[in-house]
Amino acid sequence: MAPPRLNSMIKALESGQHALACFAPCEIDTALNLQNTKYDGVVFEGEHNGWDIRALRDSLQYLLNRGQIAKAASLVPNITPMARIPANGVEKNQFLAKQALDTGCYGVMWPHISTVEEAYNAVSACRYPRLKGKPLYEPAGIRGDGPHGAVRYWGLSQQEYYERADVWPLAPHGEIFVILQIEDQAGVRNLRDMLKNVPGIGAIVIGEGDLSQELGYPRQYEHKVVLESMAEIVAICKECGVVVGHPHVEQSNAQRVIDEGYRFLMCSSPRSYATLDKTRALVGR
Repeated sequence: MAPPRLNSMIKALESGQHALACFAPCEIDTALNLQNTKYDGVVFEGEHNGWDIRALRDSLQYLLNRGQIAKAASLVPNITPMARIPANGVEKNQFLAKQALDTGCYGVMWPHISTVEEAYNAVSACRYPRLKGKPLYEPAGIRGDGPHGAVRYWGLSQQEYYERADVWPLAPHGEIFVILQIEDQAGVRNLRDMLKNVPGIGAIVIGEGDLSQELGYPRQYEHKVVLESMAEIVAICKECGVVVGHPHVEQSNAQRVIDEGYRFLMCSSPRSYATLDKTRALVGR
């Protein structure tokens, strides 16, 4: 019998549901406030707020609640913690993903992925190495071995962690969720090749802020040109069978976003849960 799925984001998507998450700063108070919410996951923000690995570690710890763990009698966290790293895809910087995963994060969001090489690097950085010729060798793992914090956080033995710390959906049992952000026209042009040639991409999230900047309509998210470019990304993801996510789901656009086929829904700031509540109702959760 397969062990229970630890990553609630993956669990929702595997079951055909929409996965619901939010961005949040690496702050103890924010983590405490998120404990009892109905998000599937949270992406702790390290791209624009500054990368502070100690603050990320503290946020993960304060996201846990001993009462919830005891009541559930399960190792599955109430909310799955992930992190967005600061480095753009072209910068590679695999160590940022390594640090996030070693603290116990169940996934990494990579901003500004524009080429097949950058996509390959992102997935590789989230995988441990294995001998060439072994099953699921590609993309070849380059993650360094130092999982002690993650082992403690996940509540597994070291060998159990190794068995499950691989990328989904490449490894069906994997609990690591690799999210790539497409934020420019180069990324749009290369997206089909990325999805066809780099297994292990869990989801594509559109960076509509940067995309709209390049298109000449900064933060005009409802502009026809911006929506057309986003629709192209959605169409490619559907063609390739990869989940596509929207980073700014609001009460005003939630129904449209769902109707357009987005399944990874990042609801507005955790200071208010009105968008989360409305979006859950719209997707029947």
